[in-house]
Order: sequence, then structure tokens, then C-alpha cells
Amino acid sequence: MLAKRIAAAAVLALAAVPALAQEKTEFRVAWSIYVGWMPWGYLEESGIMDKWAEKYGIDVEIVQINDYVESINQYTAGAFDGVTATNMDTLSIPAGSGVDTTALIVGDYSNGNDAVIMKGDGVLADLAGKPVNLVELSVSHYLLARGLDQVGLSEADLGGVINTSDADMIAAYATNDVEAVVTWNPLVSTIMEEPGANKVYDSADIPGEIIDIMWVNTETLAANPDFGKALVGAWYELMGLMESGDEEALTAMAEASGTDLDGYKAQLDATKMFWTPAEAVEFTSSDGLKDTMVNVAEFLFDKGILGEGAPSPDFVGVEYPDGSTTGDANNVKMRYDTTYMQMAADGAL
Repeated sequence: MLAKRIAAAAVLALAAVPALAQEKTEFRVAWSIYVGWMPWGYLEESGIMDKWAEKYGIDVEIVQINDYVESINQYTAGAFDGVTATNMDTLSIPAGSGVDTTALIVGDYSNGNDAVIMKGDGVLADLAGKPVNLVELSVSHYLLARGLDQVGLSEADLGGVINTSDADMIAAYATNDVEAVVTWNPLVSTIMEEPGANKVYDSADIPGEIIDIMWVNTETLAANPDFGKALVGAWYELMGLMESGDEEALTAMAEASGTDLDGYKAQLDATKMFWTPAEAVEFTSSDGLKDTMVNVAEFLFDKGILGEGAPSPDFVGVEYPDGSTTGDANNVKMRYDTTYMQMAADGAL
């Protein structure tokens, strides 16, 4: 994924909070290329989404946006009713901008797709004094911060963080000046083919923290529950096909993401997909999710990207399925709601 999951503070002031949602029959959701989001493109082209939309008498258009951050910006500005994004970027961009947003489908978490790679022998603590190349303010930056914290180091102990675009990462790694990088698949797989490449930390070391989700506007969902039902029904129909190894579906997704079937399966192996709604409900209802969101909020605040003028890491309230909150309970703009995933689990769609 070449434009993946980057928190963009500069756009926050430009975001417009949509007006109160009304009942309607036409909806648009945006997605961008990443292993766990490729199903959205297939839902559109296969007709599965159309089938479920017709069941509820609505129309749902699934739109691919090549620039991931731009897709979130457009959702935040009201151009889309839903968007694929990570938990971190949703907290910083739409929720931080005041757009009340609900996690409709918790699809997966990165379980090795994101990694810290250094040249030669060593462990994560050996990054002390070394420069590290990564995309600043991305989940790569978050992964590094979490790893350093676990070995008693901080970013200040490094030889500097060098902002490097994902498009330049492989070429940068090949130079003598670069000693370590943090990046994501498929770049991780390519770099690990180089002699001496040493993966010292990856997202499997912080399971459940880099989460990939279909988010929808809370007011739109409340006014149009059939929108949520159609999206969730279509999604889990395809999850069933993928889990069963449906080669037609998997091959189509592989090709759309620029790889082959084996390459896509390798990326899926480094992704904890929630194939069933019951799995997604269990994860979303866990206490560990609250700890993750506190960590994410603290990271974003530390980097100055938790909403416009955020006075503390608690600026944005996050609500969970049990009704509890982290952050400011008087400013809840991000909600984890298992209602529709539970309906799928109960066969009630």
C-alpha cells in the first residue's frame, strides 16, 4: 500500500462538519488499497454490494481513492458517508475535527505487516544512536514509538528520525547512509529479501493496536440503519468466501492490489482478519481496545496532531460497546459500536 495510513494534521482546519443527517437512499463510501481493504473493491465489482443494497431498497457506491489521506479528508468534509481508515487516523482527522464517527465493521489488525528493519545483527535496543527512516506521523512512527518504549528508549535516544516517503523507502534502504527503516507491506517483504536485513520488531509485537476499520458517519447511520445493515451483510458474505479460499475472489483482489495470489496470501498471513462477525464483536468489546486507544491518543497528542488545538490527550472522547469512554466523555466523536456486527453474528440481517 503506497499511500497508507498517515495522520495529516494540516487538513484539520479545512474539515467541515456535515449537517444533521436525514433519511436517504443513496450512499457513498471510500476505500484505498491495503490488504485488509481490498474486499471493498471486490464487493463493488462482483455485485455482492448491489445485491445487499437492493435487499434494503438503497444504493451504495463504493469508490476507490488512490490517496489514502485524501479519502479520509473527503469523508471528513462530508463527501462520503463512510471510509476505510485505521483507528489512529480516524481519531486524529475526522474525530479530531468534530465529525462524529462510528466503527461499523472492525475488519482486521496488522499482525506483522508493519515492521522495524535494521541492517545487520542486533535487536531493537541497538537502534540507540542510529538514524531511522520512516514516514513521519504514520503508523510506522507509532510502531517505532511503541517498540522503543518497550525496551526503555525514546525517540530522543535515536540518531534522528528521517522523514522518507513510502515511494522512496526501498531505494533509501539500498544506500549506505540508511541504517534502519520502519515501513509496511509490500515494502517490508521486498526489503527483507536483501542480504543482512534484520526485522527487529513488527506489529505482531503489539497485536490489536493498528486496526483497519470501515467507519461511517454516526448521524447518517442513526438516520439510515439499512445503510449499516447492507454494508455489514455484504462484507461478511465476502469474508465467508475468502476464508473458504475462493480463488476467484482472492485472485481478483490480488491483481487489484498489484500482486499475485501468493503475494496477497502472504500479506493476509501478516494480517489478523476477523472472518466472522462474532470474532469482530469479541475483539471490539475487549478491554484491550481501551488501552490501545489511550496509547494512540497519547502518541497523537505528543506529535501535535490530535485535533485542532487539543489541550491534552483526552481531547476527543471515545465510546465503547459497554457505554464506557476514554478521553473526554463530553466530547465523544469516535464510537466503537458492535450493533450491526452482532446482527450479522445472530443471522438477523
